[in-house]
Amino acid sequence: MAHDIVSDISPKPGDRIDDLSTPRPIIDEGRMAANIARVQSYMDAHGLNFRPHIKTHKIPALARAQVAAGAKGINCQKITEAEVFADAGFEDILITFNIIGPEKLTRLSALNDRIAGLKVVADSAITVDGLSAHFATRKPLTVLVECDTGGGRCGVQSPGEAATLARHIAGKPRLTFGGLMTYPKPNGAAAIQALLAETITLLKRDGIECPIVSSGGTPSLYEAHLVTAATEHRAGTYIYNDRSMVRAGHCGEDDCAMHILATVVSRPTPDRAVIDAGSKALTSDLLGFSDYGAAVDYPEAVITNLSEEHGVIDLSKCTGPRPGIGDKIRIIPNHTCVVSNLFDRMVFHRDGIVTRVEDVAARGLVW
Repeated sequence: MAHDIVSDISPKPGDRIDDLSTPRPIIDEGRMAANIARVQSYMDAHGLNFRPHIKTHKIPALARAQVAAGAKGINCQKITEAEVFADAGFEDILITFNIIGPEKLTRLSALNDRIAGLKVVADSAITVDGLSAHFATRKPLTVLVECDTGGGRCGVQSPGEAATLARHIAGKPRLTFGGLMTYPKPNGAAAIQALLAETITLLKRDGIECPIVSSGGTPSLYEAHLVTAATEHRAGTYIYNDRSMVRAGHCGEDDCAMHILATVVSRPTPDRAVIDAGSKALTSDLLGFSDYGAAVDYPEAVITNLSEEHGVIDLSKCTGPRPGIGDKIRIIPNHTCVVSNLFDRMVFHRDGIVTRVEDVAARGLVW
């Protein structure tokens, strides 16, 4: 019976967006295609390989569109994501996460056996030694050194440490040193370039080639050309864009392909509306904002609070019309990548008419 209920409310091509049951993310096909083309054009103009991060959409059909536009391979964050995309025919996959533990290593080796271009990263000898021990009798694995260039997450802390770890990888019989990788903080091109360039110089002194130098991040997207040591850039959010990208100046609201469609279910007071989209639809990820998304048609409205299924909107500053019970509103989320992991399916449309529905194939695959 549950399956029948889901089928009854599933959108179909030709349906009107305004008639859909909510809450539901909707993707504008034209905006998404323009985002793909714009970023690929920028990378091509600067001679950079582009490796889209699929964590934003988790949908093989969208990765195919990115590769068809000119992207070189894809970036995954976890093995389970990479398995889904390998099943869909992708071969050139970079997993940008330290892989620790026997279960993950077993799955990694199985994945490496069946695709040609798998690459992983490491930022410690412990991680490298774990990879080496597991791959001692297996097909060789390519490993990049992750460098912290100011992002304050994973990564070795200096060119000397990076070169030492690269030598450690190169000395392992079934591992291949593949290069350097970093996820930097925004507006940090000078620091990124300095660390990567010095590391490459140290490696050259030891006769170690550095075929891939991978920088990344949508927040750093349009300064990618300033990191001249990089051979490729990784980014994910750009395909949909979100409120944080608008704030960063990388796009306008009209470039945001994802909206959350929600319905007003209550108007308890003249200044308060309640929608059917809470933290399970919009996410509680603030990303530095004080509210939970931008209501496209009511720019003065403020989404002040989320519980699991309810979103509370303060309408007190609205000088124009206010939404009534039953009205649908469109919301630009603060962080689109998280939204993708909250829904089984993504609805695509053109001019308000559904064009297709895609399963979010790698949804929930976070290990």
